[in-house]
Amino acid sequence: MPWNEARELRGAELLHPPEEIERALDAMAAEITDVMAWERPLVLGVMVGGMIPAGRLLSKLNFPLEVDYVHATRYHGGIRGNELIWHAHPETPMEGRTVLVVDDILDEGRTLAAIIEACRRQRARAVYSAVLVNKIHDRKYGGLTADFVGMDVIDRYVFGAGMDYCGLGRNAPGIYAISREEEQRG
Repeated sequence: MPWNEARELRGAELLHPPEEIERALDAMAAEITDVMAWERPLVLGVMVGGMIPAGRLLSKLNFPLEVDYVHATRYHGGIRGNELIWHAHPETPMEGRTVLVVDDILDEGRTLAAIIEACRRQRARAVYSAVLVNKIHDRKYGGLTADFVGMDVIDRYVFGAGMDYCGLGRNAPGIYAISREEEQRG
């Protein structure tokens, strides 16, 4: 069944088509390159949602870097954040390193803030964050902002380009908001 045929995803509204996502990734790569080209950074993809934007972004970074991942989540397949669960920590030593954490979305930011703090506890020299999507609202944890942002989205539940809705839609080519009816059901 195609991704847009699933009951939960029908009626979704396209917010950003694939071309806009590509332009956003190009712009992010240029900004990151300006800051980190001489740093030989450690790039941490945040599983699972950050896997797609991180993979797409890495191929645009034309300088030496290392890659690892972290798997921490508050969503557990649902649409409401709960307690943070760590499934995997990076294996690459961070002490004295510049670290770039790449995730799909900055919504409230509790997960991203915890990952950044964990990197600092590992004595990373500098920790930067990059998100494909920044959700516009005033509920950010501790006023958190990302260092590199691809695009802003409205305050609705979104999926695609790595983000999911109940485990579906990460592979959608654009960024979509779920239908108003599904949002009310959630």
